[in-house]
Amino acid sequence: MFEQFTQDTRRIVGYAMEEARSLGDKRMGTEHLLLGALHERGPAEVLGVSLDDARKAAARLDASALEAIGFKSKDPVRVAMPTRGRKPPFSSGAKEVMASMVKSAVEQKSRKITASSLLISLLGREELDPVSALLKELKVDRQAVRERLLSQ
Repeated sequence: MFEQFTQDTRRIVGYAMEEARSLGDKRMGTEHLLLGALHERGPAEVLGVSLDDARKAAARLDASALEAIGFKSKDPVRVAMPTRGRKPPFSSGAKEVMASMVKSAVEQKSRKITASSLLISLLGREELDPVSALLKELKVDRQAVRERLLSQ
C-alpha cells in the first residue's frame, strides 16, 4: 500500500510518527496524522490551520482530559519516545484511516494515494475519534473542506 503513496503523503506519515514520538505517545493515532499533514503547506492551506495552532489545540485537549480524571498541572511535562528503533504502531483509528485512503483513491479512480485522500479520510472520522475532537477544537468546517477537496 505505501508504494502507492505520493511523496507528500509518505512525508506526512513520517511527520506523524515524529509527532507521536515527540508527544510521548506509544501509538500513532489519527490526531498525529492530522499534525503530520499540517507540516505540508497544501493541507495546512486547505484546512486553514497552522501546525502551531493545531499543536496548541491538541495540548488544550490533553490538559482537559487530564483534568477530567483529576490531574491538574499548568504545564505537564511530556516525555518524548526514543527516535531510534521501532516505529510507533498505528492505532486502530489510524489503520482505519489508511484503509479509507485506499478506498478513496479507488473511488476517485486514482492509482496514487494523495494528501487529499488522507484529509478526506480524517474528515470522515466519527465524533469520538481524537482527530474529530481536534478538528472541532480548531473550528474546521469539515463538510466545507471535504467538498473543496472532492471538487479538485
